[in-house]
Amino acid sequence: MKLSRVLIGGAALVAMGSCASFAQDAPEAPLPKPEIKTVEDWQVRCYPVQSAAPCDMFQEQGDAQTQRKILTVSFSYVPSVDRHALVVNVPLDISIPKGVVLQTDSYKSPTLKYRTCTRDGCFVQTPVDNNLVEAVAKSSGDGKINVVGEDGKTYAFKFSLKGFAQAHDDMVSQAKAKATKPAQPGAAPAH
Repeated sequence: MKLSRVLIGGAALVAMGSCASFAQDAPEAPLPKPEIKTVEDWQVRCYPVQSAAPCDMFQEQGDAQTQRKILTVSFSYVPSVDRHALVVNVPLDISIPKGVVLQTDSYKSPTLKYRTCTRDGCFVQTPVDNNLVEAVAKSSGDGKINVVGEDGKTYAFKFSLKGFAQAHDDMVSQAKAKATKPAQPGAAPAH
């Protein structure tokens, strides 16, 4: 369970940057401005804060007519445990029990369960196996986040895989350089 908390805690930090209202217990002060680097269709974002996962890579898709965000996909990396976390944000009016499925031309995830919904949409926030990230990095074309609407129909929200592998490598490198190490049990506090 501790591994899940570290991964989800890191995912929550980076999710707060794109969805400030998502963090129910966020501090009153705004997060410091992150460094953002564009790598083709992905953005690598690192916050100047002490965190086990200070960086993520993300992509947002919007509706051209309404100018509303309809999809956010974010991967973060926790160097201390060599694991990833995934945050997916989709619109409301979906079937909560059905979850989401991430799919590419050569990979299909198991069903990923929603963690919470807010006025900004519904969120999957979960640790993911490194094999999922490797499979997505080897895929081409577009990825899809498949959701089931309240009407029972399946909808596919597309996201680009262009630059995914390079953005991932950059994000991991920066996370390793900037991440704080978790305290070891029995270790003396730092002064």
